[in-house]
Amino acid sequence: MRIALFPGTFDPITLGHVDVIRRAIPLFDKIVIGVGLNSSKQPMFTIEQRLGWIDEIFRDTDKVEAQSYEGLTIDYCEKISARFILRGIRYVSDFEYEKGIADMNRMLSKHIETIFLTSSPQYSTVSSTLVRDVIRYNGDVRQFLPEEVQWK
Repeated sequence: MRIALFPGTFDPITLGHVDVIRRAIPLFDKIVIGVGLNSSKQPMFTIEQRLGWIDEIFRDTDKVEAQSYEGLTIDYCEKISARFILRGIRYVSDFEYEKGIADMNRMLSKHIETIFLTSSPQYSTVSSTLVRDVIRYNGDVRQFLPEEVQWK
C-alpha cells in the first residue's frame, strides 16, 4: 500500500495545501495529513479546529485522513507505515529548505522517499503565515481558505 504523510502545522489549512493534497490523491492509496505539534510554535488555532477542518474538507474521500503527531516526522512515517513524505513547493527558496529536510530524512531512513509537488500558480503566494497576519489585522482571508475553515 502506498501511504504518504503530508506533514505540517496547517495553522490554518489553505487552498494551496488543499490543491496539493487533491492533486496527490491519485498518486497514493492513502494520504495522512499529519498535523505536527511543535513545542517551539504557538499556533493560532487549536489542534481540534485544524483536524476538524481537514476532516470536513476531505469528507468525500476515504483516501485522506488527518492525525496529529509529535516528534520526528520520519518516526511518525514508520509508525503509520508511510513510505512517502509529500511536500508542496511554492518557490525555489522552498525547494532549498525542503531539500535539506528531505536529505536529512533520507539519511535517517533510506526507505522513505520525499515527493515534491509544485503549487498551482494561483496559490504560490499563499502561506499559513501570511494568512495568520491578515487575520490578526481583521483582513478578509476568504480567498485564501477553504470555505470549511471558519473560526468565529
